[in-house]
Formats: sequence, structure tokens, C-alpha cells
Amino acid sequence: MTDLKPIPPTKAVELHLEAMKQDSAEWTRTSHESHLRAFVEWCREHGGVDNMNDLDGRDLYEFRVWRRNGGYSKGKDGEIAPKTIHSVLTTVRSFLRFCAQIEAVPEDLYEKVPLPNLSTADEVSDSTISPDRVPPIIEYLRRYEYASRDHVIWVLVWHTGARLGAVRALDLHDCELDGEKPGLDFVHRPSTGTPLKNDEDGERFNRISRDVAQTLQDYIGGPRKNVQDDTGRTPLVTTKYGRVSHTTVRNAFYRWSRPCKVGIVCPHDKDPDTCEYARDDGMTSCPSSRSTHDVRKARVTKYRDDGVPRGVVSDRLDTSESMIDKHYDRASKREKADRRWEFL
Repeated sequence: MTDLKPIPPTKAVELHLEAMKQDSAEWTRTSHESHLRAFVEWCREHGGVDNMNDLDGRDLYEFRVWRRNGGYSKGKDGEIAPKTIHSVLTTVRSFLRFCAQIEAVPEDLYEKVPLPNLSTADEVSDSTISPDRVPPIIEYLRRYEYASRDHVIWVLVWHTGARLGAVRALDLHDCELDGEKPGLDFVHRPSTGTPLKNDEDGERFNRISRDVAQTLQDYIGGPRKNVQDDTGRTPLVTTKYGRVSHTTVRNAFYRWSRPCKVGIVCPHDKDPDTCEYARDDGMTSCPSSRSTHDVRKARVTKYRDDGVPRGVVSDRLDTSESMIDKHYDRASKREKADRRWEFL
């Protein structure tokens, strides 16, 4: 303990995130930054810890209880999901290992952050959207928001199953839209801010239909802002400031997955004229709104319902067959039995 060098939690977190730039993916750093903001808040507001040297096992236990009970989760009541608290504590353990390297905490302090055991059910998110809900949304956008940015974002995710980061990563020259075999080239470019989830292994060329290609062409020739990003690249999906942000992509899904936005009667007996969820600042709280990842899961389920082999789905969506079964394919046991029976 006498060899430790004083450092405030905010500075230690800053150094940790800076060190991660060398060998960690962007989304990993983003996750660490989010979880560690909660840790810094606890240190400042609840733990009275202004020097990492003073952190001990009791502090870590109190932080765990505070976070598990919903501390820092603004606007949410009750305990947070076991998978979330597991992710939080895993991040804190990694952070404390780094802190030991810079002589801010004892080498074995990270061991005093016990990780909760997760059941298979805990590991899998319940949030999903039925595959049957997606086509009417895209049809509404095709009719009333044709070739808009939101329409293009929905089309890209639904027809390719791409992750949010892969949609953002597309540049104009990655799009082969002319000819008989149009497609999209997903390329890993970490040095200019658009890494793919699985690095070079995630690179792939996905065919798209002529209809999807035409929609993209109409977007490029119409509403798309003709701008470059901060690195001089020409993104496919843009705002007036450059490459579309993660938040803008997410909001496209939260916005249009609300039934009232696409002319469907509210299943929660709300009046859209007075409902707080119908406003843009309330769209993420609507019980029916869904994320980009939920639509990706629905795409997998639809592929599997249509009899597309796991291996083909795996290659197109850049994920393993085991992940498809565990996290993406949301069909029930009976629905999966029906698939097998139809094949047999």
C-alpha cells in the first residue's frame, strides 16, 4: 500500500480509456466508458472516494449493491438485469487490473469484485420484435418516407441483417448498385473510426435485391447530404454534419417501431395526441419501440422460418451458428419443431 501513487477516479478512468485505444474495439471502449461513468458517480456522490488508493473491498461491495439496485439508471425503477450487472462488474474488474499496473490500487483488488453467476436465461435478452411487424413498417416508409434516411436505415438492417456499426461503416464506393448483381461491401476500417464487430473476419460482400439497390440509388441522388466525414471519407448514410451517428441510427428504429407512427392502433390504449411516448423525446420509453438489434434478431428468425440454413445466415450476418441459436433466433420451441417437421 505504501508504494501506491495517488490518483482520482476520474483521472484513472481517463488513462484506462486512453490505453484501450491501442488494442480494443470502439464499442468495447464505449461500453467501458458508460459503465465507468457510473463507477465515478458512485465514488463522488456515495462512496466518498476521491483517491483510488483508498478503494477497498467494502467499497466495491457497496458499489455493486448500489448499481444492482438501479443506481445511475436514470428513469428506471428497481433492480437492473443480471446480465447488465455482470457486464458492469466485469468492466470494473478490467479497470482495476489497469489501475494495479499504474500503481493506483493493490494488484489483487480486482479479485474482490465477485461476478454473479448467470443462467442461460439471464444471458439472453428478452427484447425482440416479431418478424411480422417489420414489413408493414418498411412498407409505410416506402409509401410516405421513400428514400429518406430513416427508410434507408431500416432497409439496410432488414435486408442485410447488418449491425448498427456496419451500417455506419458503409461508404459510397462500398455500394455496387448497378448491374445484375448489386451488393454491399462491408469493410473493417478501424483507423478512420468504423471498425466491424469481428475486425477483418467481419468483412463480407452481401448481395442485395434490385429493389433495395434502387432505393439506395434514389437516396443517394435525392435526400442524402453530399458531405464527407472527419477523415475525408464519403459515407453512404449521412447527416449535414457528416457520417450518421450511432444515436441517429438507433432513433430511426425507436421512432418507427412505435405502432402509432405507422398508422397502427396503439396496443397500449394510448391516445397519440396526448401520449408522452408519441413525442420524439419519449420514443425510447414506448413499450412497443424496439432497437436496431431487435430488428436484426427478427431478420435471423425470418431467415430460419424461411428455411435458410444456419451456415448461410451465419455468413451473411457475420455471427456464429451458436450465437444464432442462443441470442438471435427468437422462434419458440414449437415453431422450431414446425421447421424441422416441414423439412423432414
